Amino acid sequence: MSTIRRILVAVKDPWARSLPAVEKAAQLARSLGARVQLFHALSEPLYVDAAEASGVTLTTLERTAHGRAAKRLQAVAERLESSGIPTEALAQWDYPPHEAVIRAAQRFRADLIVAERHPSAHHFTWLLRFTDFELLRLAPVPLLLVKTRGKYDHPSVLAAVDPSHAYSKPLRLDREILRCATQITAALKGSLHALYAFNPMPIAVTDSGLPLGGTLEAIGAEAQARARKALTRVLNGASVPEARRHLVPRHPTDAIEAAAERIGCGIVVMGAISRSGVKRLALGNTAERVFDSLPCDLLVVKPKGFAARVPRARRGPQLVTLPIIQPGM
Repeated sequence: MSTIRRILVAVKDPWARSLPAVEKAAQLARSLGARVQLFHALSEPLYVDAAEASGVTLTTLERTAHGRAAKRLQAVAERLESSGIPTEALAQWDYPPHEAVIRAAQRFRADLIVAERHPSAHHFTWLLRFTDFELLRLAPVPLLLVKTRGKYDHPSVLAAVDPSHAYSKPLRLDREILRCATQITAALKGSLHALYAFNPMPIAVTDSGLPLGGTLEAIGAEAQARARKALTRVLNGASVPEARRHLVPRHPTDAIEAAAERIGCGIVVMGAISRSGVKRLALGNTAERVFDSLPCDLLVVKPKGFAARVPRARRGPQLVTLPIIQPGM
């Protein structure tokens, strides 16, 4: 990935008492010498009937809501500016929120998007459109999803790679993950770890039903040796000492969660590719599966050349007219 020079922060609630995404983005921007844009999408519906009943025009409602959000966002931006971070604020009517954030990031030419996680667990993700998960799938630049409060304090950063490409990740994605993790680690003066979760037994062996006996130990040792070579190969040039290289013979979802807990991780860096329809339902996404159980923040990296599949034109306010119910119906 390129050097992070522009950071867009998706501010869900400008009036919240705590804004951890803003604070962490500011910390990164200060270390990297980056600019920050605070962005808030006004995406709640405007009810035409309610406006007409109260004698207020839709234009007045739009301007009033926009003015309040813009003023509050500007106050937060001025606080960052006063600490030496070049910051601008932007509030716009646009929906759905994840598309609005991506459009804003494209206009700002952001190198990183920072957003807070959805406040509750992600159930029925195939049906409900959670903003953080939609960003995870569609954001064209690295996305930092903030789960924890407080600033980073020399954090451990865990880069989860997949040299075997067993989970349909493109060949060059591991390099992008490591470049991103290295840059973030250096900016935060943290320590970089790398994890490779591998299959200890080939499927053909475990499903054969053959009485292999002690041979299983030899097969497991060979799988471990191959995994170590693969990890060494992908880490070529990355500053990760042997003590911070983690080979785990488990499924990535379990391995990443356990490793992050064990090393007191501040950020996990993973790759993600966008899937849709039946393929997404069948295969899922490791980043999605592990996110709710992670004890730390998640930084998601996309393959080089990934393109955002959202309309480029801003939608403006979402106008809703309630259906008229005739008497007796």
